[in-house]
Amino acid sequence: MIANYNDAGLDLSYDPEFYALMAESFERSVGRRLAPESQGAEWLYDRSPAVVLAHNTDADPRFIYANRAAQACFEYSRDEFITLPSRLSAEAPNRAERERLLNAVAANGFIADYRGLRIAKSGRRFYIEKAIVWDLVDRSGCRRGQAATFDSWQDVQAD
Repeated sequence: MIANYNDAGLDLSYDPEFYALMAESFERSVGRRLAPESQGAEWLYDRSPAVVLAHNTDADPRFIYANRAAQACFEYSRDEFITLPSRLSAEAPNRAERERLLNAVAANGFIADYRGLRIAKSGRRFYIEKAIVWDLVDRSGCRRGQAATFDSWQDVQAD
């Protein structure tokens, strides 16, 4: 059975089906593994040093997955993250740039080496560096959302 990732009540933190969707889509698109070979959903959620986020296919996409590194970086709990429209991870003036990125990913399957300005819950602004953004495409070719991973960010210094 394929889960409905637009269901707001779904906890995908350790879900093996969702992990497989992310990992297989990443490997098909990017050509390398999302997690070490011997690791799985628990490692990606709890121990990955890289931020991993995913949003669904709603008209106003909402985060459906944010690992612990993402929660620390953006300063949201898992419960806060999964109710947050993903556009709110960027400040209003930067949302058009973010939308262009997501459209480019939809057209090409993924983008590597992305840099963009983001905002944490506290208002802290930071640039994500060397991000990979990819489409979540299931084995039947159905697009289920988009995901991003990065392990480098730089806080913006206040003027």
